[in-house]
Amino acid sequence: MHCPNCKTKNIGKIGSQHYYCWGCFIELRLENNILHMDQVEEDGSLSSLHDLFTEEERSLLR
Repeated sequence: MHCPNCKTKNIGKIGSQHYYCWGCFIELRLENNILHMDQVEEDGSLSSLHDLFTEEERSLLR
């Protein structure tokens, strides 16, 4: 698996179907072979990055 944002393969697993990219510091969640991406804010909250990527770009089945 590679990060759709920065294209690195430096991805760590932080939970069941939950990953963290050490290249661009975003969280990735896998649901039905689609990656859901969130940016971690300074206060620890998450901001969705779905508006930056199409579902095809986030799909693991392409």
